[in-house]
Amino acid sequence: MADGKVLGIGGYFIRSANPAKLAEWYRTHLGIAATQSGQPTPDGEWVWMQEAGPTVFAGFKADTDYWPEDRQAMLNLRVEGLDALLARLQMADITVSHRDEMEGVGRFARIHDPEGNPLELWEPA
Repeated sequence: MADGKVLGIGGYFIRSANPAKLAEWYRTHLGIAATQSGQPTPDGEWVWMQEAGPTVFAGFKADTDYWPEDRQAMLNLRVEGLDALLARLQMADITVSHRDEMEGVGRFARIHDPEGNPLELWEPA
């Protein structure tokens, strides 16, 4: 009999004024098999198969200025080839901000989806 434990993040659900359009943005610009609730992607996918790797799950103080105060949370996406991804995003007129590097941790950059949700892109060291 299993002891019962969490194995990882099973989904990320986000409110949207236009779920289909937001899902398309994530598919187009970040390569995530994002869906509108109850609908597969145009390729018939229902899930995004991620590559295994580290996940940070951390609480921040309520008054943090690390992301906009009108947002309760920020999604951090683990990436490889950060410079190439940022160049592609900028070519699509997506603003890149908050570039940073933490020794031993990696490099970071921030973007926002079309509805203003902050996304941190993290290339681990």
